[in-house]
Order: sequence, then structure tokens, then C-alpha cells
Amino acid sequence: MSKPANHIYEFGPFRLNLAERQLLRDGEEIHLEPKLFDLLLLLVQNSDRLVEKAEIFERIWPGTRVEEVALHRNIHGLREALKDRAKKPRYIANIPTKGYRFVAEVRIVQPEEQTSSRATPPPVSPAPVEATTHINPTPASTATSDPALVEEQPKSRWPSLLRLWPAAIVLVGIVLWAIYRPVLIPAPYPPVPPPQIVPFTSFRGVEKEPSFSPDGSQIAFQWSGEGGDNPDIYVKMIGADMPLPIRLTTSLAADTSPAWSPDGRYIAFLRQSEEGGGFYLVPFLGGTERKLAEAFTNRFEVGGQELNWSPNGKFLVVVDKSLVQEPWGIFLLDRETGEKRKLTSPPVGSIGDCRPAISPDGKTLAFVRVSNAGIFDLYLMPMASTEPRRLTFDNVLIESLAWTPNGREILFSSRRGGGGTSLWRVSASGGAPNQVAVVGQSISSLTISRQGNRLAYTQETSDANIWRMELLGSMVQSNSMTRLISSTRLDFMPQYSPEGKRIVFQSDRSGSSELWVCDSEGKNPVQLTTFGGPLTGTPRWSPDGQRIAFDSRLEGNADIYVISAEGGKPHRLTTETSEDIVPSWSRDGKWIYFCSNRSGNLQVWKMPVEGGEAVQMTKQDGFEGFESPDGKFFYYAKGRNIPGLWRIPVGGGEETPVISFYKAGWWRSWAVIDGGIYFLTAEPPPRPVINFFSFATNKVKQIAKVEKEAFVGLSVSPDGRWLIYTQIDDRGSDIMLMNNFH
Repeated sequence: MSKPANHIYEFGPFRLNLAERQLLRDGEEIHLEPKLFDLLLLLVQNSDRLVEKAEIFERIWPGTRVEEVALHRNIHGLREALKDRAKKPRYIANIPTKGYRFVAEVRIVQPEEQTSSRATPPPVSPAPVEATTHINPTPASTATSDPALVEEQPKSRWPSLLRLWPAAIVLVGIVLWAIYRPVLIPAPYPPVPPPQIVPFTSFRGVEKEPSFSPDGSQIAFQWSGEGGDNPDIYVKMIGADMPLPIRLTTSLAADTSPAWSPDGRYIAFLRQSEEGGGFYLVPFLGGTERKLAEAFTNRFEVGGQELNWSPNGKFLVVVDKSLVQEPWGIFLLDRETGEKRKLTSPPVGSIGDCRPAISPDGKTLAFVRVSNAGIFDLYLMPMASTEPRRLTFDNVLIESLAWTPNGREILFSSRRGGGGTSLWRVSASGGAPNQVAVVGQSISSLTISRQGNRLAYTQETSDANIWRMELLGSMVQSNSMTRLISSTRLDFMPQYSPEGKRIVFQSDRSGSSELWVCDSEGKNPVQLTTFGGPLTGTPRWSPDGQRIAFDSRLEGNADIYVISAEGGKPHRLTTETSEDIVPSWSRDGKWIYFCSNRSGNLQVWKMPVEGGEAVQMTKQDGFEGFESPDGKFFYYAKGRNIPGLWRIPVGGGEETPVISFYKAGWWRSWAVIDGGIYFLTAEPPPRPVINFFSFATNKVKQIAKVEKEAFVGLSVSPDGRWLIYTQIDDRGSDIMLMNNFH
């Protein structure tokens, strides 16, 4: 295509004027940022071919290293300006992994002819002729020789003008070059400074959940203190030479989820204690706290940032519920009256809704919905509606989210790429999320400043290991707690094999959640699965020790699989569209119990190992369980957030509570043996406790206190000598600050 500098391009209702650097739609100007205009012009001028990403970066950002997300963001901006859609493009089509192509028909409109700069010969007066006379030019050689006649004919100026023509062309070229040089060679744009990431905090303990002040100069955050045992709210100035932040709260309770008010005067936070939790306000310089409303306190299933302000500062959006059996919901909390109005209605039996964030214009609520099987996905809902729209379909953990200041995109931290949580961005109008590559993994609790192009987020480190203690009857042998299976990542959910010589466990030491097997001394670990992404876990040995059942999202939704203890291709046991999780074997090896929501809420089901119809066991909720050693009863927990253990005859029948006054089963760390049940209660303070419930006496006895924070998984060796459990040996986090975030 010929591309003169003064061409005007038309496509659809649009008119792109290069000379004026102007985009019109039906005569009405549409404002484009310089980079957007340059990108549109590049695509339009090359509408006859694919424009590869490398060429776009070279032409639009010459000499500047730019992340691919910048290109995605600019393409998204163009599509918004053109009212185009990525899925059904009328103008800009994405060629996956390669680049973009302008698919609309482009018409080149020539500008109106300008007055010629060439000299025009004076008019020649014609001789008087008869009206019927046809005048023909007469060659000089045939003209009359009468001198009078020759003298009176004017001389032609064309020969001399023709000699001046090359000079005129040069002159016109110089004038046009002077006029259009700024368009042909635009002044270079100042390069966009690259993102710069620096630690904002580096204290001992856990610092997380940052919240910017409205002017972006300070950050409020939660810090556990140097001892790591008392979360409180702190404030620190960005760039100030302050060795320690200012402490705003001093309660012995856990103060979390700080949220800076839009007027900059207050910080809202959540207080959690056994005496009763609540939503509070405290002045940003410290001072008297004011309680806004009561809050349900047992929150381990949701965690994260649970408060967010409306743009006008009159309301808070909070995560709360009133009964333990209810799913978590999102409420609008009136700052003045303390009244709460429920905004979302999560499905019955689900964990619920969390991570609320209101858009900058106050019209849309973004939040995370967590299903009963632990599926996390992002939803949007107009504040004036009750019907949410699902934005992601990843079915993986989402730690936190935040709106961009322009309200067009949402940033969120997720495990969607496999491995740890990383940072992603997705358009509020929908589409595939794009990873923010400049940020690493283990990202949570992020926030974006309204001013100053800053992003703050938490970078976490967690090291969970499997420990062993020696049992003497139902007592612990003194000084017998030792680390058995360890790495620098998460090792958890262990179970002894039936003969006691091997241990299967879940670990992400390879970068993704996989199954591993080692010997009973924790040596010679071998990776059993290599799925490389889908969440996989809950390994359970078959009674003969030949196979292992587990759950995984290998096919999308959660299903039960069986794999040889030596490895190989797994066999998918459940094929329903329901979420089927946490398997265990019957003592005769013929059945596999599992939890499923196929009936509408979580219940325990069982099905033949060789395949066949599944049978529903429980009717009043059921989650994870084990058959008794004698094969007569099935013991189970009702849910992640429901304390106590129940039992039911293996052939069906009455569902009766066994331990109802302890949070046995709460943390998925319990095991059934001949004489009773070992279980762990993970309720700080001060430390988690391992207990034993005796079938003979119906009493609970404390066995041992765990040194540090407990994690998922507990198993007892077949000979009753050893008990293994999971402990988080090291947990830390720092708040990172990214300047020049775009």
C-alpha cells in the first residue's frame, strides 16, 4: 500500500486523519493517547498482513524494554475505543502467540487537490474568426511570412517555464517536507520508566494486607510483631527513613484487614478474638477506636483482605455470617449506623464469598466465590443487582484482587499458572487473563494506589514439613518429636502404608502439587505423579498397599483417581460434573468413600473400586472420613468449618455425633485406630494440641502440644508406635512496593 503522510484512512464509521493525528467516528472525535494512535496507525497501514509482536515493540516502543502486558493493555484500549470485541473482532484480530491483524476493509481517501504552484502562461487573445471556423494550431514552419503578422503574434513562454520545472519540484518538496516532517518523523516519546520493585517492609514475622492512603504516600498493613504472635495494624510512610512503623492497635486479639478510608482520616480493620470479633475504625494517626459492628470470628477458610470502602466513604463492604453452618457472604456495612445489608447469596453448602472490592466508580462489586469443594473464581456484580457474572473459570486458589484506578481491569493473585500464586490481570468486560510477568510467585494481598502508579503486594514464604512423635500407649514418648520429611516447600497430608514401611504425602517441592512416596524413615522420596499444574492431593493407600486413591482436577473439575503405588497412568474413577474429593478406602478394599456435591450440597458417597453406581451415605452433610478398623462404622467430619466428628454404619443408618465439643476434623488432621481417634485442634493461642478420644471411656485426653503452627494431615503407623503430623516450621512475608506500575 502507498502510505503518504497526508492520507486519510476510512474503515467502518471511522476516519483516521494522519496529518491531524485524529480519529473520528461519524464525524465525532475520539480521543486516543499517542501510543494508541501510533499502534492503530501501524495496524491500519499494514492491514494487508499480520503485524508480529516483535515489529510492534520495535515500531511503537523503539529502544525500550516493555513487558508484553503493555501491548495487551494498548490493544484492549484500542478495542474499547473502536467498540470492538476480542472474541468476535470486527477490526483487530489476535493471532495467538504471533501478533495482530487489522481485519476491516481500509479505504484510502486522497486529500483535496491544492492549487498548483506551477506558473501559468498568460491567456492568448484569439484572432477574430467566423463562428464556424475551427482553430487548429499552426506549426512555425507553415506560418505566414508577413513580418507584420509575425510581430503581432505573442511569443510563447512555455520553453522557459519548462526549464524552471525541476526547480519548482524541489521547492514544493522542501515546503511539503517542512510541513509534514513532524508527522513523518514524530518527536520521540519519552520512554516509559520500567517497573521498579523494592521491599517496603523486611521485619521479622508476617507483614501483609497493605492498604494505600488516598494520596499514595503511606501504607497501612498488618504485622504479627517480631514474635509473630500478635497481629496488629501499623502505618509506614513510603520513602521515609523510619526504622519501625507506627503502631495503631495494641489489642491482644488479632487485628487484620486494614482499609484506608477515601477521606484519609481513618483506617477500618477486623478484630478477631474468642470473646467476640468486630469491625472497627481507628484514626490514621492513632487514637480512640470505634466499633462499627459485630463480626463472626472463625475465619480460617477465607482469610485475606475482607474489608473495602465505597468510593464515597459512607459504607464498607465486609465478609461475614451469623451461623457456623452458613456460607460466607458479602455485606454492605453503614459507617454511621453499623447496619449490615447482605449483597451476595452464595450457594448453600459452599464456603462462600470473600475478597470484596468495589470499582472506582462505585457501581460494580468484584469478589471471589469459593465452592464447597474449594474452587475459587472471580465474579462481578452490579451494586444495584443480585445476579453476579463469573469472570474467571480456573477453579484454582485466588488470594486477593484489586481494581485498576481506571476501573477497566482487575488484578488478582492466583495459582492459575501452576505452582505458587502469581499476579494476573483481566479485563472487567471479560476475556483471558494475562500474567504480570515482572512479578514473581507467592503473591497475596495486593493493592493499587489511586495516585502515583504504585502497586503493593505481599510476598510470602512458607515451609511446611512432616514431623514424627513416638507414642507410648496413648501417651507421647518424651522428647520424641523430630522432623521426618522436609523440603523448603509444602510437604503435608501424610499417610502410612498398611504394612507401615512407606509414607505417601502431598508436596509442591517440584513446582506443582504432586504425590510423593518415601520410606517410613522419610528417606528415598520418589515423585508418583507429574501432572505439572492441576491441584492434586489427599492420597490414601488401599488396604493391600498396591494402589493409592487421590483427588485431582486433571480433567477440569475435581474427580477421584486411582494410581498404582509404583506410578504409571492414573485411572479416573468418578466422571460426573460434580466436585468429587477427599477419597478413602473401605477396609476390605472393595469401596472408595468420597465427598461430592452431586446431590446439591456436600455429602459422603461410596462407589465400587472397579466402577459402578455411587451410593449416598450421609443425608445431613458429610465431608472427609475413614472406615473403622473393624469395618463396622464410617467416621467423618461434616465440613471444613464445622467442628466435631460423626459416625454412620457402613450399610447406612443413623448419623450420630462422636466428638461434638472439640474442633476435631476442623483442620483435616485426624486418624481412627482400634481404640479411638487421634485429632489435632489448630486453634491458637497458644499452640495447637494433639488429642486422643477413647472409644472405651468417651473422654478426650491431651497428648502433646505442637511446637508451631499446624497444617493439614495426621496419620498413625499400623503398629501404633508412631504418629506423624504436619507443622509449618517457617512462615514469613514482606510487603513489596512496585513503582512505575501501569
